[in-house]
Amino acid sequence: VDFRSKLWNCPFCLNRNQFPPHYAENITESNLPAELIPQFATVEYTLQSIPNAGPPCFLFVIDTCGSQANKEELAELADSLQQALNLLPPEALVGLITYGTNVSVYELASESIAKSYIFRGNREYSPGRVGELLGCTPRAPGPGAPGHGAPGQQQQQQPPNMGGPGQEVLERFLLPVSECSFVLETILDDLRRDPWPVPNDKRPARATGCALSVATSLLHLAIPRRGARIMLFTSGPCTSGPGAIVSRMKEEDIRSHADLAKNAEALHKPACEFYAKLAHPSLFANPPTDKKKQKQAPTPTSAPFHIVDVMACSLDQVGLLEMRQLVEATGGLMVLGDSFGQSVFKESLRRVFNRYDDDVPEDGGQLQIAFSSTLEVLTSPEFKVAGALGPVTSLEKAAPNVSDNAIGKGGTNMWSIGGIDPNTTIAIYFDITNPGNTPLPDGKRRFIQFLTKYQCSNGTTRLRCTTLCGPWHNPPSLPKDDPMAERQAMMNSPVRMSFDQEAAAVLSARLAVHQTETDEVGDVLRWVDRSLIRLCSKFAEYEPDNAQTFRLSPEFSLYPQFMFHLRRSQFLQLFNSSPDEAAYYRYILSREGTTNSLVMIQPTLFSYSFNGPPQAALLDAESVRPDTILLLDTFFHVVVFHGETIAAWREQGYHEQEEHAAFRDLLEAPQSDAQLIMDARFPVPRYIVCDQHKSEARFLMAKLNPSVTHNSNLDDGSGGGGAQVNTDDVSLRVFMEHLMKLAVQT
Repeated sequence: VDFRSKLWNCPFCLNRNQFPPHYAENITESNLPAELIPQFATVEYTLQSIPNAGPPCFLFVIDTCGSQANKEELAELADSLQQALNLLPPEALVGLITYGTNVSVYELASESIAKSYIFRGNREYSPGRVGELLGCTPRAPGPGAPGHGAPGQQQQQQPPNMGGPGQEVLERFLLPVSECSFVLETILDDLRRDPWPVPNDKRPARATGCALSVATSLLHLAIPRRGARIMLFTSGPCTSGPGAIVSRMKEEDIRSHADLAKNAEALHKPACEFYAKLAHPSLFANPPTDKKKQKQAPTPTSAPFHIVDVMACSLDQVGLLEMRQLVEATGGLMVLGDSFGQSVFKESLRRVFNRYDDDVPEDGGQLQIAFSSTLEVLTSPEFKVAGALGPVTSLEKAAPNVSDNAIGKGGTNMWSIGGIDPNTTIAIYFDITNPGNTPLPDGKRRFIQFLTKYQCSNGTTRLRCTTLCGPWHNPPSLPKDDPMAERQAMMNSPVRMSFDQEAAAVLSARLAVHQTETDEVGDVLRWVDRSLIRLCSKFAEYEPDNAQTFRLSPEFSLYPQFMFHLRRSQFLQLFNSSPDEAAYYRYILSREGTTNSLVMIQPTLFSYSFNGPPQAALLDAESVRPDTILLLDTFFHVVVFHGETIAAWREQGYHEQEEHAAFRDLLEAPQSDAQLIMDARFPVPRYIVCDQHKSEARFLMAKLNPSVTHNSNLDDGSGGGGAQVNTDDVSLRVFMEHLMKLAVQT
């Protein structure tokens, strides 16, 4: 910064720039703006040049094809939605669509009688066609009438939001909560199961794809540049119209991992393509006439304003695998449960509408969600952006700091995120471009800047700018062909001392999960193993070909353990999970932060006993004892596991007797801690209370390191303590022995 000439040098573009006039008038060495104070790494600006878009919109899309055997599901869902209406700001817009065999769009302005417009469920609808069928498209004037002319002239004579089809939709179908809450609650109370008969040998005709098509078209017609959420509540797979994933005939099974691996499911790819294009309806409203261009998917130029959330409650698959691209492209949320009456769904829905505390500056009392967000990454010339992983879509912006080595969604330095909340996390990967034989000047700093632009829930547009800097390290010059000297230099390297093994484990996990979309799981596991071996051979202390001397410093000691549990996790092991469950788990991992992601990879375990206060326990079969209670947190499940003796005492009712108050407190302690875990998490995890040797104990036993198995006595002659895990998986000890052997090989 040149305080005399009021100029500053940009470390990204290397140009000299003038300060804005209101900065230049007051800036001095002792009077600095917030941008120049080192403690303020993040500065947020409200963009006054962009007009306020207004309050957000929430469009509920409800599946009415519930099973005849469980008629209470719709009532539970209606009750949850009525509670959600009370959590919305009074000025927020709401709309309602129900679907089964056909799709119904409700006119909320009709107070005297419930009025809806019916769409056939076996076809797709463009925004113009939706407006026409809803009676919201003005008729063109006849010949000789005022205003008659070319279509372009008609559009110029029809000002936006002044009586056009979009304004008519806002007057009839999308109304503020304060004006239509009574009408909407009445409709929800009267919801009934889809009346179309379903033969015993067929599935219900469920037009999920058509309903989403109508919903996206309705919002695009009415509020194309205002934040909105399409909240889909479904209880089964789409079987009719566009986006169908399975036939209506029950004799045909829904797709499995084996079917997808063999490309034996004909409906999978068309369904994925259909849902993916719903994220940007404007790009497909006027398809190109050139056949070559029709085969190429259009590239979005901006972030979507309309988010699609999928909340599925069913014991069967519902098509989350096919809809994941739509949810990911718009930054939506996924919730997967068994029933709309479960707390997994009810509490998760409530937390979508969380607000900031009233004492938060600027945002007090506002919803925590935001819309139409984009992320741009700038770097200094010494390194480039390789790519990003998370709920992002590439905007294909070419820039000098874009690396040729793409990782994840690369080839750009700008991505569309869509919907965001305070917990949304994006992984950014970089590529060092400075050649190793060209050392950087001493004291050279690296600079990274993250520019996040988003639309708040109050309609204002903000730009959040986070700028970080740090030093570079020049490796010392070493003699050629001397691996010992190179390894010794690495031992004293600040790169080694600053290694963040928790963040590295999450970044590796995201990259491995991303590779499962194109590679076989076996190939991904081999890539994880090779990467771990290379890391250990480079940074561990050892004598060549002597595994007994292998040592890892504290900065790396936990990383192999994380990789061991990642290999056994539901993200890379597809056994005992459906394609929908695998897509759900992987999507949640891609948007959570480091702490939550580590819990998914390596769950946390706490032990409760009479021997002392609660303490962290090893995630190992040795931790299972008859006289202890274990609390397992896997992020998706919270399990309270009672040992055999504890369960027997509880069954005999000792906790109900006053002389055994300590036992009662012991039983209550893990339950209260489990509640604290669930209160701070989205989606709300499933709560399981189980006993040793009972069926639900599998949720705990499957996550433990199998140090004690049915082969333990045969392996080393000692059965050891703890519970026996019936598995053929190797234990962490065997895994580390093989790792050390391979890492020290010359």
